[in-house]
Amino acid sequence: MLKTAFSHYINNFKGFSREIWILTIITFINRAGTMVLPFLSKYLKEDLHFTYNQVGWIMVAFGLGSMLGSWLGGKLSDKIGFYKIMIFSLFTTGISMFLVQFVTTFWGLCIAMFVLMTIADMFRPAMFVSLGAYAKPENRTRALTLVRLAVNLGFAAGPALGGLIIMGMGYSGLFWVDGASCIISILIFALLVKEKKKVDHGDKTESAAEVKSVFHDGIFWVFLFVSFITAMIFFQLFTTLPIYHFKKFDLSPFQTGLLMTLNGLLIFAFEVPTVGFIERRGFPKIKIIILGSFVMASSFFLLLINFWAGMLVISMICISIGEILTFPFSNAFALSRAPRGQEGRYMALYTMSFSLAHIVSSKVGFEIISDFGYQINWLFMACIGIIATLCCLWIKKALLQEKK
Repeated sequence: MLKTAFSHYINNFKGFSREIWILTIITFINRAGTMVLPFLSKYLKEDLHFTYNQVGWIMVAFGLGSMLGSWLGGKLSDKIGFYKIMIFSLFTTGISMFLVQFVTTFWGLCIAMFVLMTIADMFRPAMFVSLGAYAKPENRTRALTLVRLAVNLGFAAGPALGGLIIMGMGYSGLFWVDGASCIISILIFALLVKEKKKVDHGDKTESAAEVKSVFHDGIFWVFLFVSFITAMIFFQLFTTLPIYHFKKFDLSPFQTGLLMTLNGLLIFAFEVPTVGFIERRGFPKIKIIILGSFVMASSFFLLLINFWAGMLVISMICISIGEILTFPFSNAFALSRAPRGQEGRYMALYTMSFSLAHIVSSKVGFEIISDFGYQINWLFMACIGIIATLCCLWIKKALLQEKK
């Protein structure tokens, strides 16, 4: 029985091209190396002695650079090709990481972080477009999921490695290792993967008839709003929730870490098999996103039951299920929606919605908590999650009308 279940699990990882596996490996190396990010605010506060206000503004510059980089990466991928953008972005990011550690003034760091993230996040939309080029149409969603799995595993390994590096080498060690991981991963990619010019679109049964511009694709803009909302409520996992664990239930950092680990383990164990099962059954992507958005919203309604710590576990399971159902199919929907030659622009706007959510999520969450308390924040997040679900229902209806 166990052997059969394991065999079914392994089968979900079959059928990928060599290029997809190399992309997955370099994504893992790069994400595991991105260990500056979890410690950045701590570094700015404790090592450089900036005020909380200054740290906040540096993080805003960080987020704005991420948004600009996402847009440039997508636009340039359409103009000159994803391959060149990926190599430029990661190699230059690696060099920039070596240099940024020597910038220690407030304005210098604002500018440095903005420039660094502009270059670094050009990689993301280009990487999504590359998956469209190297993956077969029938397993494109699974390929996106495989890369997401590498991202999650990398982020799980990164903070632990980062903590050890800080203990042994100090904060400067993070910049050296992060920069080196960027350069090593992209050199592996350049040596082992050949540039592919054409994107095989496959059967775009859910995409629009060829639209002239992404700015005229109303369905996609509503979808971007949904992506922004679901990302915004998901990012509460890393901002307000850890503090809530301590304030309300007196959980230790270790216990909060275990809850975060539960999320990572659920994603690792179930995301690829779930996506594989749904793809084999041929369910429309938007229907899965509707279910995922609703489950994610429900997880915050559950947090309103604040007299039992066990509800944190149940809520975390719901958030994880929502993540499994929402994010892989959102990636795939955005890519399938793009007309030929506009994949980069579409994926740029999609990744920008996450960058914007990252900026807004913590700011809005903490403002609500400061003025009205945690319960109102959970209620707000749950309600906007329901709004996102209703928007998905509108998209489903609009797609049906579009096919007529």
